[in-house]
Amino acid sequence: MTEIRIKDEFIKLGQALKLCGAVDSGVEAKLVINDGKVKVNGEVCVSRGKKLTSGDQIEYRKESYLIVT
Repeated sequence: MTEIRIKDEFIKLGQALKLCGAVDSGVEAKLVINDGKVKVNGEVCVSRGKKLTSGDQIEYRKESYLIVT
């Protein structure tokens, strides 16, 4: 599991995917999220603006990412 370290209280899902390198752009993040290819805490999430905080987990393309502060 890869850690995504954030400085603020939260990060939006689309930003987190870009930060960890899972996608190359905001447009790509929007597409994969809207297509239901991303899970947050084990559930499919289709909201690119979902706020993630420390302890939240993202799953995309058989990779897992953990939000940490």
